[in-house]
Amino acid sequence: MTITQTENRIDLVKQAFWLEWLTIAWMVIEAIVAIASGLAAHSITLLAFGLDSVIELISASVLIWRLTVELRHGQKFSEVAEQRASKIGGALLFTLAIYVVISAGWSFWTQRAEEFSMSGLLVALVAIPIMYFLAKRKIVIAEQIGSRALRADAMETVTCGWLSVVVVVGLAAQYMIGGWWIDPVTSLGIVWFLVKEGREAWAGEECCDSCH
Repeated sequence: MTITQTENRIDLVKQAFWLEWLTIAWMVIEAIVAIASGLAAHSITLLAFGLDSVIELISASVLIWRLTVELRHGQKFSEVAEQRASKIGGALLFTLAIYVVISAGWSFWTQRAEEFSMSGLLVALVAIPIMYFLAKRKIVIAEQIGSRALRADAMETVTCGWLSVVVVVGLAAQYMIGGWWIDPVTSLGIVWFLVKEGREAWAGEECCDSCH
């Protein structure tokens, strides 16, 4: 690798580094607002959204660790460590999916209506463009530096964006219709994204070979 190529790679890694810090900053806000709103409104959908944000926060933290090692020492984060971190993230997502299914089943059984949450709706609306920007830049940089870990993190960001859309649709329907069944139905719509993201994280290297 030439000096110019090395410098270009360092610049790209630095860009990815700051993208992950932006991800962490937003995920802290998103998680706090979504979980607090979910608890206040007894909303499974918002709680799942907030807990997924916590998992995204952990993923971004792992990426910062990996990128910092490369910036300081010029060597990549251990493949074994990356795979272990991915499997932990995948297990957490599967656990969250199980929680959502059980909670939705309980809601269907009790038929208890959840309250509408304006704060939850606003944070989900703001999350959509933010997730789009972060995911787009992460994917571009991941392909340029050949990072499986960054690519996997970008896919999680994409999933978070789609989760935001699901939350917005569910809360809007709840506001207009007000049916008790809307929240559990919306939460089950999130399960597909959680399982998909969990499988990709658990697969680790295999799901990210398209980076190369």
